[in-house]
Amino acid sequence: MLAGTKNYQGIWLDESDPSVVRVIDQNRLPFFFETRELRSVEDVYTAISTMTVRGAPLIGAAAAFGIYLATFELSRNADHVHQLENAARYLVSCRPTAVNLSAALNFVMDRIRNNPADSSLRETALKAALDLCEQEKENCRLIGINGLPLIEDAGKRKNGNPVNILTHCNAGWLASIDYGTALAPVYLAHESGIPVHVWVDETRPRNQGSRLTAWELDQAGVPCTLIADNTGGHLMQHGMVDLVIVGSDRTTIQGDVANKIGTYLKALAAYDNNIPFYSAFPSTTLDFRLNDGLKEIPVEERDEEELVFIEGFNGETIEKIKICPDNVRGANYGFDITPARLIAGLITERGICRPSEKEIRNMFSDKIK
Repeated sequence: MLAGTKNYQGIWLDESDPSVVRVIDQNRLPFFFETRELRSVEDVYTAISTMTVRGAPLIGAAAAFGIYLATFELSRNADHVHQLENAARYLVSCRPTAVNLSAALNFVMDRIRNNPADSSLRETALKAALDLCEQEKENCRLIGINGLPLIEDAGKRKNGNPVNILTHCNAGWLASIDYGTALAPVYLAHESGIPVHVWVDETRPRNQGSRLTAWELDQAGVPCTLIADNTGGHLMQHGMVDLVIVGSDRTTIQGDVANKIGTYLKALAAYDNNIPFYSAFPSTTLDFRLNDGLKEIPVEERDEEELVFIEGFNGETIEKIKICPDNVRGANYGFDITPARLIAGLITERGICRPSEKEIRNMFSDKIK
């Protein structure tokens, strides 16, 4: 997808140095476009935990490349597969909610265990990471294709007026290597000439909506308007939202969705106003082991500093400003769980299904062990 006049994806192997993986530093957007070099397992861990890279598919890809980078750190006269398994255990611990992290690491480690010769470990790990990236990109492209008819149908009902789509957090190409999940149908609709307009939640406390989603849409020329997080219900009550599309960090076999904190409130407002609410994600985000999202999905609690300080651009640098009294503590829950009963459909690379165990099993029967 476009950043300025150049096409980028969220992660790539450095063309001149195969020991370097490059990513876009999402903590610097939208004020500065900078890339970062990842050279070690520790670099990957830090990039994911500090949200230099974020978004379920992208952190999975970063972790996969982390195993490749770990092959440059292997000790002599040791069990190399065991060392890589230790690296995988370390990486999976950095963020608990998104299941793509463990899925990607399992994907790479299964390839390595099936081809454990020391002479080919690096090649095997690299090919696995690249294959995973290509598959996730294709998944997101198909999510766009499968979600596009929802916007086309809404457009027909609008008689040429823009389709108003509300989204929460960032589920675009920055979060997904390329295309995006929730934004993939939006980009395809825009490219198809369908008038679309996106309401962009600011998405406190890290403001991924105002900083990342708004930047992405602006780069692509998609009309959008930034709103405070609590504005969505008002817009829905006054007929200013046609559908809601969000991403997912983990979805259960029953169709419960874990996504950025505040998603549940958008789903409640949409349900109360008869507005269809969709979650878009690749099958790597499905956790077939879990049934009850509220009880079983781990919800990450992040540092209170993200909540009690806010970042902004002063015209020269990005700076932090405290927004509460010194003795006030913050509770910074990163995600909430939207129950399946509030969701109209799940948009995946295989199509759209109802959020029910029966339909999910039917659509992904080959992936369920």
